Amino acid sequence: MSASSEQKPPVPCVLVLESGRVFRGTALGAEGVTFGEAVFNTSMTGYQEILTDPSYAGQIVVMTASHIGNTGINSLDVEASRPLCAGFAVREASSRASNWRREGDLDGYLVKHGIVGIEGIDTRALTRALRTGGAQRAAIASGIDSEAEVAQLLERVHQSPDMEGRDLASAVTCQSRYERGPGDVIVDWRHRDDPTGRVGGASPTGGVPDVEFRVAAYDFGIKQNILRDLARVGCHVTVLPAHTPADEALALDVDGYFLSNGPGDPAAVTYAVESVRRIASAGKPVFGICLGHQILALAMGARTYKLRFGHHGGNHPVKDLNAGTIAITAQNHGFAVDRDSLPDGVVETHRNLYDGTVEGLRVVDRPVFSVQYHPEASPGPHDANQLFGRFVEAMRDAR
Repeated sequence: MSASSEQKPPVPCVLVLESGRVFRGTALGAEGVTFGEAVFNTSMTGYQEILTDPSYAGQIVVMTASHIGNTGINSLDVEASRPLCAGFAVREASSRASNWRREGDLDGYLVKHGIVGIEGIDTRALTRALRTGGAQRAAIASGIDSEAEVAQLLERVHQSPDMEGRDLASAVTCQSRYERGPGDVIVDWRHRDDPTGRVGGASPTGGVPDVEFRVAAYDFGIKQNILRDLARVGCHVTVLPAHTPADEALALDVDGYFLSNGPGDPAAVTYAVESVRRIASAGKPVFGICLGHQILALAMGARTYKLRFGHHGGNHPVKDLNAGTIAITAQNHGFAVDRDSLPDGVVETHRNLYDGTVEGLRVVDRPVFSVQYHPEASPGPHDANQLFGRFVEAMRDAR
């Protein structure tokens, strides 16, 4: 039962997979119909960051944790200004929300932003269906109960677009260039008692670090914690729309380039692949994350492919092939780089220990590198947060 359901009667709701499997529950959030690719996320916490992660555009997120919403909603734990997923599915939305920063409840937040959701379904069975059958097109529809209505909904699911071939970076990127510096985003609102400053943005001394480097960041769906982490290590960031031509980016007086995360099929973002190809040849440091990692690989001549059910969660072990160390990482992607397609001069640096997929790359003769996972977390572990320091060291060496 959701936090708002005490004031409104339950509304029947269904989630229908393209395989024909039907899950019946009650409506959560906005009522209506929504379509997207159903994927499961194994994170135990961080549902607000997940909802607002632009990389989930076009996807219905299924949470494997059984109780969601117990800490409510606040205006600080967001990765974008609004939720960007296509839908939300949970076993049980908490009937109580309690946290000292709580400003609202999950159900009301979803209603406010028009996100159609469902609760009261067997998310374990749904996760098994997606793990076995792969990520699938799906729909969530409230107010539907009869078999005839479900059959009509399934037909619409089959007519909805596949994730392969979809450029969703264009849908979530900023519309114009903007600036973010340490003074803009360093606010120790979340970990004000953390003396290390590793999380949330506070510097080790609790103040605002000086600007040492200027970075141009391509926004393919950039998360706010990426900007915080770049600011934490002394970077002033110029955020560029995804379609920014290479000439325009290269004309900027910056020390390095950052390629952000984002949704959709990397092979469909052809305009960015061409721009990154030129930027990676310019001699300045380049750091890519997630979709940025995949676009960099394509720019260097490699290929990408769609994973069966993707990697979505905060507990994925990744091995650094050079150091021999293992980090537990946050992940959110449905595509991967084809190891066999890596050209000469591009080497694999990190590997996923769950399925052996490529998790990091380095260009041998240039200060250019990328990772498939999310060192900025939000939500998730911070084992790999030092990669932002590696980017800073590359810019320092380049000087």
